Amino acid sequence: MRDVWLLVLVLAATVSHAQIEKWQIGGSGLAWDQGDSLQVLVDFVNVPGSIQPRYLQPDQNLLPLLENWQFWRVPGVRNLSYIDGYMPRVWKRWNGRGGDPTQSGVLLVDADSTTYNAPRSEGIQDQFYTIDTAVPVPAQQFGFYTPPQGFRSDGTPLNTDATPAFDVSIGDESEPVVTGPASKAGGEDFCTSNIGVWLLENCPESWRSAGYAPFQQVVASVAENLDPTVHVDFPRQYVRYFRWRRQLSVLDEEAVDICPTCGGAGVQAHALKGSIGGFEIFAEGVPQRAVYLSRIVDLGQAVNFGRLHWSATPLRLENGAVVEAPDAQVWLKAEVRIGRDDDPATYNEFTDLGREKEVSREHYESLTPQFTRDPQPGLRAPIGYDSDNWSFWSVPATKSGEHLRLRSGSYLQLNLSLESRDFDAWIRLDSLWIEIAPLLAEEVVAEVARLDDLQPVRGIVEVELGQWTEFAYQVRAEFTDGAGFDALHINTGSRPTFRGLEMGTPLSAVVPALVLEEEDGLTIHLNERITRANNAPIRVVFASKVFELSHTFTGELLDTDSESLPQPIAPGDASAAISTSSLRVLGAAGESPDLIQALALSTPVLTPNGDGVHDRLDISYALFRLPDPVPVALEVYALDGRSVARLDKGFQGAGPQQLAWDGRDEAGRLLPPGLYLLSVSLQTEFAQARQLLPLGIAY
Repeated sequence: MRDVWLLVLVLAATVSHAQIEKWQIGGSGLAWDQGDSLQVLVDFVNVPGSIQPRYLQPDQNLLPLLENWQFWRVPGVRNLSYIDGYMPRVWKRWNGRGGDPTQSGVLLVDADSTTYNAPRSEGIQDQFYTIDTAVPVPAQQFGFYTPPQGFRSDGTPLNTDATPAFDVSIGDESEPVVTGPASKAGGEDFCTSNIGVWLLENCPESWRSAGYAPFQQVVASVAENLDPTVHVDFPRQYVRYFRWRRQLSVLDEEAVDICPTCGGAGVQAHALKGSIGGFEIFAEGVPQRAVYLSRIVDLGQAVNFGRLHWSATPLRLENGAVVEAPDAQVWLKAEVRIGRDDDPATYNEFTDLGREKEVSREHYESLTPQFTRDPQPGLRAPIGYDSDNWSFWSVPATKSGEHLRLRSGSYLQLNLSLESRDFDAWIRLDSLWIEIAPLLAEEVVAEVARLDDLQPVRGIVEVELGQWTEFAYQVRAEFTDGAGFDALHINTGSRPTFRGLEMGTPLSAVVPALVLEEEDGLTIHLNERITRANNAPIRVVFASKVFELSHTFTGELLDTDSESLPQPIAPGDASAAISTSSLRVLGAAGESPDLIQALALSTPVLTPNGDGVHDRLDISYALFRLPDPVPVALEVYALDGRSVARLDKGFQGAGPQQLAWDGRDEAGRLLPPGLYLLSVSLQTEFAQARQLLPLGIAY
């Protein structure tokens, strides 16, 4: 993942102060098959210059098509190289006694029938393999077979050494899959003995039953088997996890001394019957998603980022022919993250005091993974995320042309998911490009505080939710080069009121060239251009209401004289006069207002008769404390409490909101005249008291 390559730039536009360019992959840009770091079931061959999900053929074993296999000894232990959903993995239940590492399953997914796990004197319960294909695939058959050559120690040919009894189960992505004691906090806290080996009897019963049981859907449970090659058919469905488990058979009596108190598991005197040369999975159609993770791209210099675009075509297989399918349930999900160095991770080692200290990746790789509860020197501590130098993944874009709203940076990485909900339909992605432009300033930071408390004692800005509050927004820019800027925008979250602009040293009031008070933001056009030669400090004073428990007043610089891209404003120390170094504002501690407040109707009587008077009801209210938008519905009740209408109104976030209603139920029927009760409901984890308002309907 640390491999980088230089930017491929295609000039898109030349303007007076800056150039908008694009970084592109596919088409005339970087070749798709040269830009991936990891991929799962992506087809580079059948669509030259493009990518699409691989169409899986029912007569081809899926396992050899998967790359970057991970072979686990203890699933749940932090693995430096593993990325969930991008790497297939296989593991055998680990018995805590070490042993041959090939027993992890490495020899059973290599598509080589001559490699196999030799029969061992193990408990029946240890013959337990789980396969994770990384993405859900349209599976319809699971199989396994004996090695074609070789002999057991007793002279029995391996090709006749069939597994006497077994079960096969399958699971989707909702299944608990980790064999053994899963961690509550990412894999470090195991059921352990004092020598660092987890023991089944030390684990809670819930872990034991979940970790060593078949998945919910058992597709085969065979008590007697003599066939060296086994295929288990089941209806085609999206499956990610496959579990093969050995069962006790009457043929095992020679090898097993039955132990009634051990659940029939027994103690093995001889190697168990049954040799497996390999597993097979057969599927038909495209995976539910094919994933493409790019390498980390070195852009050569820090730039600003604009919109994300792509060219793609939905396709479907019909009667053996590939045709365009505009209505197919297929789409692209694209995420981007931006960095200032070539590695988004931080690596840590435990110290003598059990604390963590940051080390280089090379040093981290030389350390021993942590298998014990107690942190010790020389053991790997958790890998962290370098949020100081890397943004988190952007909100997934599903439509071409969406604005990324990412901070500036000199490195980028793409995370693409080619999604499908149809076995025989998929999306072909031809090219993808991102708008970029030079920085307006080398660095720009800002901090916000209440105007009446510029230096809060705890350094945290606290406000009363839903109340007008005056804020001071201080901006500082640094230049080495760059065209400069002449405007800035502040995302206030609700409609603000501009109070004033101060500039210079010392700060003094100035009249801006233009002020735009918008529904959720404030744009100020300065009366002078800020450049390296004229770098005046800036303070914007405005008033707004905060409706969320935590709101961040993000902002961006603008150059109105050119078509250059806005430059995001980062939180930081902008002035000694303000001590927050943050753009975040919190709701006052201890407040728990109702989620819905100020609920009001535009008229007490709705008359939907088409005369243009009170034909539509407008419902206004304010939402509080919501960290993210939630589904909103209008509910209408008769006076006896019966629900007579419920209409979904989409997602809404914190702040002032409105709904409109025409007096019809979800089937489009007008409600009869009468008196009703209206309520706005939110699908949220927060408890809320229902507010009911009376409404009359008359014709």
